[in-house]
Amino acid sequence: MQTDKKEPAMTQRTPEEMMNLILSRAENDAHIRVVGMEGSRTNQNIPKDRFQDFDVTYFVDDPALYTEDDTWVNVFGERLIMQKPEDMELFPAVEEGYSFLMFFTDYNKIDLTILPLTALEDYLNGDGLREILLDKDGRVEEKPTPTDKEYHIQKPGARSFDDCCNEFWWCLNNVAKGIARDELPYAMQMFNTVVRKQLDRMVSWYIGTITDFSVSTGKMGRYFKKYLPESIYNKYLRSYAAPKSDKMWSAVIDTCKLFSDLARIVAQDMCLEYNEQEESGSRLYMMNVKDGLYARSL
Repeated sequence: MQTDKKEPAMTQRTPEEMMNLILSRAENDAHIRVVGMEGSRTNQNIPKDRFQDFDVTYFVDDPALYTEDDTWVNVFGERLIMQKPEDMELFPAVEEGYSFLMFFTDYNKIDLTILPLTALEDYLNGDGLREILLDKDGRVEEKPTPTDKEYHIQKPGARSFDDCCNEFWWCLNNVAKGIARDELPYAMQMFNTVVRKQLDRMVSWYIGTITDFSVSTGKMGRYFKKYLPESIYNKYLRSYAAPKSDKMWSAVIDTCKLFSDLARIVAQDMCLEYNEQEESGSRLYMMNVKDGLYARSL
């Protein structure tokens, strides 16, 4: 049987080497007038590590010079793989500009966006996690100070809290039916994409109550471990199920308990009302399906 040959990775270039490369390419190109950086490397609240991308934007006077022929990006190094979202049919990009997402043989990664100079003002007024690295013409009068404040967990109002709880308990009936029918792909998708979205929302609100809503939990809950008490984090991990009916039922039951506990804590802290009847009705149906009582009643 043929297997992929493993080759040793190159020595990874340092962040300083990567930044020098990114900036020198811009400094030596008369068409690149401004360089911005976004993402995790601008966030002082995130520990630096070797896996962080270099999210960079070149503001240019003629974008066509960079999008008609992509061989110019070879200057950044040998690549393992590259993606150009604006050229894709299945996953088309919706934002302005043109992007080169590059993963190199030394495992550094640059997400490089090309934008026209006319987009600079919108860029400066947009995401808080951005900074200006190079400004050849002094176009930016007041350089932005990166902040992740806009990503901090927001306090839920009564309507948002009710909607989250209702969606969680309502959609579990589909998970139960999927398990009972042995349609595990459907059940797993419903559980992990629809129901989990509300679980993650409630977990974030709980973290907000213990941090005074002063932090971000990151994309897809990447900082849950950082902010959750260990006991709760371990319960959260148990919400992930193996693709077997009995394992799924165990995960669903554990998830219901976790959501219920956290929702009550959030409700008490935020002076909100928790709908006990919704939970009771949803749990009754699920347990009857699990125990086969609903099927026998037909």
